[in-house]
Amino acid sequence: MQKNKQLFEKFITQNIDSAYRFAYSYVKNQQYAEDVVSQSVIKALSALDRLKNPEFMKSWFYRIIINTSITYLNQNKKNVYMEIDDLNGFDNTVDTYEDIDLKETIERLPLKYRSIIILRYFEEFSLNEIATMLDENLNTVKTRLYKALKILKLEMDEVDL
Repeated sequence: MQKNKQLFEKFITQNIDSAYRFAYSYVKNQQYAEDVVSQSVIKALSALDRLKNPEFMKSWFYRIIINTSITYLNQNKKNVYMEIDDLNGFDNTVDTYEDIDLKETIERLPLKYRSIIILRYFEEFSLNEIATMLDENLNTVKTRLYKALKILKLEMDEVDL
């Protein structure tokens, strides 16, 4: 348990920005994303004894972020408007998207597709890890990834016109 706690503390220190960006991709608000990550860290610390293999800490923690984000969104079902303060909190080091058109297109994807794109290409998880995190069948993840890429290609082709 103590070893897992030390590994988790190191993991959080090294990956907090990535975890925040991932939570933000769900909740679309800086303060909400910070809340989700904070709640996720607390949940992870209290469940650390259930993590059998520290090798899977990243996918385990991202699954906690996903669940916490979904719970947060369900509890706060209402229209969320971004405030100018949300935009001011970002600097170029936080945003890893290279192409603004691509970023906007990804943001318009339905959540079930957007999550897979972000986890696969920006967070560099394997398809098996994504399937585990999302509690989906591997073939479902592959199908959604294929469909998401197809949607992105069609939308990006329209932007290039």
